[in-house]
Amino acid sequence: MDNLYQLQKHEAAQAGVVLNDAFQEDPVFNAIFTGAAPEQRIAFFTTPVVYCLKYGKVYAPSEQLEGIVAWVPGKYADMNFIRLLLSGAFWPGMKMGTEFSQKIATVFKPIDEDRKVQMRGRDYLYLLIIGIAPQYQGQGFGGQLLKALFAESEQTGLPIYLETETDENVSLYQHLGFKVINKAELPLIDLPMWEMIREPTG
Repeated sequence: MDNLYQLQKHEAAQAGVVLNDAFQEDPVFNAIFTGAAPEQRIAFFTTPVVYCLKYGKVYAPSEQLEGIVAWVPGKYADMNFIRLLLSGAFWPGMKMGTEFSQKIATVFKPIDEDRKVQMRGRDYLYLLIIGIAPQYQGQGFGGQLLKALFAESEQTGLPIYLETETDENVSLYQHLGFKVINKAELPLIDLPMWEMIREPTG
């Protein structure tokens, strides 16, 4: 983590832009945000950054914000109303508008419920989001950001939990030691999402 840049609050909106760019080809988010304005998508990606600045950790490779990784302890995985309000993440979330906020809640409800069941009674680290700006992809920045998360997992002895939405990502994460524990079908958009876990190796 010493080699990474820790984000500041005033950079959250910029991080949202980076993540929006990183997920331009993502099938799940493209299905959710059909017809959305760019600022609504950016607001969505800004929300977890602001949330993790309060309850977890947010890093980039450098001040250039080539990519973003954000995670929280498992006890904060549920982004409920009170936590959104206290963290300030409620306000970028409001910019999405009621239609998309309700759609997101419905689409992700099954994986939120799965996570609570899968990790009940366990402490863990929850990877909320990771993305690399298109012009920086393929240069090792994603691996650099994940190494910081892996280091915390090994130091604390806690597993890492995440969800991902493409076969390509599943293969990548499996190569990094994650195991698929469930494949969920998301309502409204009829697309899959894989739930994965990586146990510490130490």
